[in-house]
Amino acid sequence: MTVSRRQLGFGIAAISALAALPAAAQTGLSADDQAVLATAQANLQNLTSAQGNFVETGAGGQRRTGRFYLQRPGKMRFEYADPAGLLVVSDGHNVKRYDPRLNVFRQVPLSQTPLSTFLARTVRLDQGVRIDRVTRMQSGAFAITARDNRRPNDGSVILAFAGNPLRLQEWTITDAQGGRTRTQLTTLNAAPNLANSLFQLNDPTRRPGRN
Repeated sequence: MTVSRRQLGFGIAAISALAALPAAAQTGLSADDQAVLATAQANLQNLTSAQGNFVETGAGGQRRTGRFYLQRPGKMRFEYADPAGLLVVSDGHNVKRYDPRLNVFRQVPLSQTPLSTFLARTVRLDQGVRIDRVTRMQSGAFAITARDNRRPNDGSVILAFAGNPLRLQEWTITDAQGGRTRTQLTTLNAAPNLANSLFQLNDPTRRPGRN
């Protein structure tokens, strides 16, 4: 069953923001702003294999926790602890979502999602994105507000980088209806040699012999 990225629901909303990042050269941005954008791109380019924990707070205040795994190019996995068993997996070709409560499996080609940019071998942040705001803090932390230049009315994303060493700490998506979903990466650690099985998800709803 194939669906749009919007129909994939919470899981894809949580991770699609990673790709909706600003261009490194935008008109109207100061030299300091452009330096911040270059730092964000370099930070994500260096994030090749990692794992950690996340907390996701939905538009209605609902809170979901879980664990994520990343292996570029092409692979990512979000395991939700609440609701237990909810999975969102990119295997390098498709982004798949399985909800065991409803026994529903859905997928969309990776190339048709914003994840294709972030999970590419080389992260390119210089196409099709409009910057609304770059906020810099004295501590060195910064936040970037951006939206898809082709569909500016579809919503926006705020990405926040902080810490020493600097890393992506959270993102907040505002959709076209004004609903906000915040995802906090409570831990983020390098994780070489992740098992390939983490990024494989067959359709659990298919019965043996079913076409």
